[in-house]
Amino acid sequence: MAFIHERPEWPVFSWDSERVAAPLAAVRHEQGRHLGKMEALGFELRAEASLTSLTDEVVNSSAIEGEQLDPEEVRSSIARQLGLEIAGLPKPGREVEGIVEMMLDATRRFDAPLTAERLFGWHAALFPTGRSGLQRITVGAWRTSEAGPMRVVSGPIGRETVHFEAPEAERLAAEMDSFLEWFEAASDIDPVQRAAVAHFWFVTIHPFEDGNGRIARAIADMALSRADDTKDRFYSMSSRIERERRDYYLQLETAQRDDLDITDWILWFLGCLDRAIKDADTTLSSVLRKSRIWQQINPEPVNDRQRKVIERALDDFEGHLTTSKYAKLAKCSNDTALRDLRELLARGILVKNPGGGRSTSYRLADPDEVRK
Repeated sequence: MAFIHERPEWPVFSWDSERVAAPLAAVRHEQGRHLGKMEALGFELRAEASLTSLTDEVVNSSAIEGEQLDPEEVRSSIARQLGLEIAGLPKPGREVEGIVEMMLDATRRFDAPLTAERLFGWHAALFPTGRSGLQRITVGAWRTSEAGPMRVVSGPIGRETVHFEAPEAERLAAEMDSFLEWFEAASDIDPVQRAAVAHFWFVTIHPFEDGNGRIARAIADMALSRADDTKDRFYSMSSRIERERRDYYLQLETAQRDDLDITDWILWFLGCLDRAIKDADTTLSSVLRKSRIWQQINPEPVNDRQRKVIERALDDFEGHLTTSKYAKLAKCSNDTALRDLRELLARGILVKNPGGGRSTSYRLADPDEVRK
């Protein structure tokens, strides 16, 4: 069976507008509803919600490719580049800085033209050392024929299954010219649907030696920012894709082996986006909870150690807080940790869980339980 880019009608995509219409209208409604909620918030809450969503987007876009980034480093990098408070956050490494620079360029400069030079800059930011792992790769340029065929394979060496093979290197300049011309051309296609088509088209061309998936998702985020008409991101498509990763790759592989009718891919993309926007309601609830807790605490500020631990407890903290965990997070002795914990208990910021002795643990109080 031929791959989609080998068909004579490539890249003239088609889709069933009647099947797409209702899901597209539904996701546009969810977008409008969520953006309306965000507009009703103050600047600080919107900034926190955007920072959280961008952090999730960067971390999960890399996780889809099997690369684990430190969320705190990512948050630190985004906050610094947006001019937000970064006290207590670690200094990010070059790899983190690079992918954050790419994502912020895609979303905060969404109205600037997407060009080959811009994509080369994104690619160079992703691979600041000129290497993918230990292997040296062509950076800031389309892949070359010397790199060999660009294939997606699985299975043991010698018995690999080829799931997809991208266009030959000699075709890339012309292929990318066609893609970029389409991406920037005026069109009556809904911007959200354009995001779905752009994601699929770019990742099918696979123009770079590595990083194509992350750049494809950045392009989709750029198109979604155009659809939202805002520099801020309040939902994370990549977070949802990471949760549905197996289906994501299956949908891509199926569409790349089919004809030019990509209706099923568009429907999957719209459904995934709809679920991502609904997930963002949970993020918003978390942001609002954090805000209420700090509003209760800040009239009588806690010390730096306590603030650091509370921040961690407000984020995805696993398990309950104990004296030893506190000491490790705050980098202090157990005696100091115990004194800090007693102060937080006395103020009602923490609540002791049932049990005692060596199993004594604590949780953050609900906002209304906190005493100033």
